[in-house]
Amino acid sequence: MTRTRRMTVSQALVEFLAHQWTVDGDIRERTIPGVLGIFGHGNVAGIGQALAQLNATAPDLMPYHQARNEQAMVHQAVGYARMRRRRATFAAAASVGPGATNMLTGAALATTNRLPALLLPSDTFATRVADPVLQQLEQPGDIGLTVNDAFRPLSRFFDRVQRPEQLFSIALAAMRVLTDPVETGAVTIALPEDVQAEAIDVPLEFLADREWHVRRPVPEAGPLARALEAIATAARPLIVAGGGVIYSGAEEVLAQFAARTGIPVATTQAGGGSMPWDHPQYVGAVGSTGTAAANALAAEADVVIGIGTRYSDFTTASRTAFQHPSVRFVNVNVASFDAHKHGTDLPVIADARETLAAALRDLPGHRVPAEYAARIAEHKTRWDAAVDAAFVASHLDRPGQPELIGAVHAATDPADVMVQAAGSLPGDLHKLWRVRDPLGYHVEYAFSTMGYEIAGALGVKRALLAAGDDRDVITMVGDGSYLMLHSELATAVAERIKIIVVIVQNHGYASIGHLSETVGSARFGTRYRMLDDEARNFEGGQTLPVDLAANARSYGVDVIEIAPGPDAAAHLTAAVKRAKTADTATVIHVESDPLIYAPDGTGWWDVPVAEVAELDTTARAREDYERQRGAQRPLLGREEA
Repeated sequence: MTRTRRMTVSQALVEFLAHQWTVDGDIRERTIPGVLGIFGHGNVAGIGQALAQLNATAPDLMPYHQARNEQAMVHQAVGYARMRRRRATFAAAASVGPGATNMLTGAALATTNRLPALLLPSDTFATRVADPVLQQLEQPGDIGLTVNDAFRPLSRFFDRVQRPEQLFSIALAAMRVLTDPVETGAVTIALPEDVQAEAIDVPLEFLADREWHVRRPVPEAGPLARALEAIATAARPLIVAGGGVIYSGAEEVLAQFAARTGIPVATTQAGGGSMPWDHPQYVGAVGSTGTAAANALAAEADVVIGIGTRYSDFTTASRTAFQHPSVRFVNVNVASFDAHKHGTDLPVIADARETLAAALRDLPGHRVPAEYAARIAEHKTRWDAAVDAAFVASHLDRPGQPELIGAVHAATDPADVMVQAAGSLPGDLHKLWRVRDPLGYHVEYAFSTMGYEIAGALGVKRALLAAGDDRDVITMVGDGSYLMLHSELATAVAERIKIIVVIVQNHGYASIGHLSETVGSARFGTRYRMLDDEARNFEGGQTLPVDLAANARSYGVDVIEIAPGPDAAAHLTAAVKRAKTADTATVIHVESDPLIYAPDGTGWWDVPVAEVAELDTTARAREDYERQRGAQRPLLGREEA
């Protein structure tokens, strides 16, 4: 006879999650180390009761953490997951209706970034005994449709526990996807509020420890040999390192491979940290937000070796980065979907670390031509000098963002983590932030979500604390993103989690303002101003009297205000140093001039401009757009060199 325990569905699910373990080589850790939640209608008597009961009987088994915004819960889970190299993440529980749908942006962010997050939204009655319930969205043509069905296209796995007996297969399937390096992303289990509280006899086997081993597939001999032949015969190869390098722990073998072969390495946003900035073969970011060094080498590369990258439009500069007439792509990726991109005939569907180790073994003595090596060094030296110049004190009352980045960098330790996501900061950081640690650069740029920064930083810090790591986590956030989602500062205070938040105040949307200029819209609608009643716009009115420093102070965090003045950048460096010595969260507020830009990296981004317009600015922008678009390469069709 099968041994069982009588439990509710929620009690069984919570205890099941507490016994799941991820195994990656010799590393074994809890897959779901805790639950983030806001209890409300639908989950307070289910998941909420289960967590309360477990807290009373075994408080360390599945800790509960309060959040202030459901979207932010998922951001915390994602920040944690990246810092743990996708081996662990948090579950996020929300109430039925608006609590659930508040998590939709977070679900899209997790899936787009290929990072695991477990979502447990409550749902309407499976029995429909009370119908419609509070917060139920009624669709006359499909009575069974609920708001949680909106998670389907945003999740890598979605299911609904309509009957208690379904829990076992659903929970196991969800864990498989969470721990699969190819399929991972948002995993959503919708829990009807009546089913959550129903009792079921749970097999003890379901509640026992279970291990999920991370797959690290080795490259097949044939595809690897063809790829290495292309690399060995290349005159100007370039490596594009993506997030897969970080997730597979391949940064050391990548550095060895680059040093031995002399092949230059450029990084995507997710690949930041794949190599330290001062490695001789590291040429910086590539693509739309790339460095002049990386983009110059990308333009002439005859073989592009993509390792763990999904080749976003920013990475490829909207298909204008790689200009060699017969360029070939060697794509190393665990996902065949990504390995076959750019119409390549040289996919290597395998783990990044395993493939680089095999390449080191099978390419002994290979070295790029001396002339190419000299050009790599020249490009790198020139770009490093441009970054040095961007960091020099201008003594302006309101320094530009590049100078502020330099001021923050000057105060950091090599292992400190920079967290960012949206606005103009990701582009400037991609070019300018000198990463010195594999996990020191954390920019969410697949979804580029305004408001990710503070919540994501909390997730990063949770991951570090779980590992006994006391390095500092710093996030720079523009005033636009700060206003989107700052409520998790209350979470930092409640749990005494130390993060450092630098608010860059430029009174508007700096990134979109600049983009608006390039498409001929003259920064329309991007300034934070009082409404001009006569002009019916926000272009020339008084600057909004919003005090973000006072807002942050109201949460109970320490706040340091940098007054505008010729020494503002130096004061920012001092403020970050002071914050690093503190034991609690600190917010630093500094004014910036949004019209001072980072050094030009020559990258382009395809944002279509109006084909006809009465504005002269738009007409001129269209002319430039047509010129840039002429450099885009087709998916297939190489010319002979």
